[in-house]
Amino acid sequence: MPDDWQCAPMKIIKNPWRHAPLPAAITEIQGTVRSDPAGVFTLLARCPAAHKTPLVECAPLAQALGIARLTIKDERGRMGLGSFKALGAAYAIAKEAHKRLGDKLFGEGAAKTALVGKTYVAATAGNHGLSIAAGARVFGAKAVIYIAQTVDESFATQLRSFGAEVVREGAEYAASLAAAERAAQANGWQLLSDTSWPGYTELPLDVMEGYLVMASEAATDIEAAKWQPTHIFLQAGVGGLAAAVCAHLRTRWGDGPTIIVVEPDAAPALQASIEAGKPLITIGPISNMGRLDCKEPSHLALKLLAQGADFFQTISDAYTEQAIAELADHALATSPSGGAGYAGLKAALADGSLGLTPDSQVLLFLSEGPIGG
Repeated sequence: MPDDWQCAPMKIIKNPWRHAPLPAAITEIQGTVRSDPAGVFTLLARCPAAHKTPLVECAPLAQALGIARLTIKDERGRMGLGSFKALGAAYAIAKEAHKRLGDKLFGEGAAKTALVGKTYVAATAGNHGLSIAAGARVFGAKAVIYIAQTVDESFATQLRSFGAEVVREGAEYAASLAAAERAAQANGWQLLSDTSWPGYTELPLDVMEGYLVMASEAATDIEAAKWQPTHIFLQAGVGGLAAAVCAHLRTRWGDGPTIIVVEPDAAPALQASIEAGKPLITIGPISNMGRLDCKEPSHLALKLLAQGADFFQTISDAYTEQAIAELADHALATSPSGGAGYAGLKAALADGSLGLTPDSQVLLFLSEGPIGG
């Protein structure tokens, strides 16, 4: 199998840095993605909405695909927000509230005023903003969320329903992020991004730490059933989900599973950065995988995935749209972003690549419900 090949509807590269010294531009990235979710579970244990999400065995789909097993971690019901993102920013905000009040936070009524006077600001291409809005509301803080002009108004309405102030600025996510940064500096607000860059790592690390929960839940259920995935497909925007899941599952299962990171071909930020050996800003059209349509990677996520992922795959919008229709037929309706991992699996099977065989056992993460991109 060649290290790099391309065919419609995907491009996939073998990670040259896996089990090899990282290039200097990636080694120099400060910080390390955490792999232990114990601290997150401690806080979530006090949250009434923090129920475990299901691990779904999809035998009919596996049979149709010609593989031995397809198992999907279904995050659509996570904490009532419809997305894995509920574990990220909301956890980072809860962690800040706990730092301020300690265990007094869990006293009657304490949470509602724990962060009064504090404002969190962020840009979002999707559910990260909902997580901030929900977390801020629980702890008495304010949320100001910047979205691009292309984001559907129904999502802005949903953000407002959680108490957020919504500001539209910029043609795409990167411009919204720049606007959020300016607002944070001008107003003394706390920027809470799910991506990291030089000099901004602490809060993105907290956000990614929250995502460890879904990886831990999936691994615990899988180990109880006495099997282990051969392949894991992880969709990526800036890379936070993929990095957190990769970090935790490598500690559980070592080099056993083949881990594939899946991105839109309109936003191949991680794949291009891996090829270049340094963080890159990419360009491309707007993708229907709106939550994944991020043209620049999180630097922390890039560093972790350069060490832990085996392949980086890009897929087309049209193919992803077709692929996720099959999930809806099996009561797993999702958006193009939420089902990108499944589209990546389908494309790899059609291509005959990645060592997938009739004996393969695949783990996917359904990261959100069908609303939005």
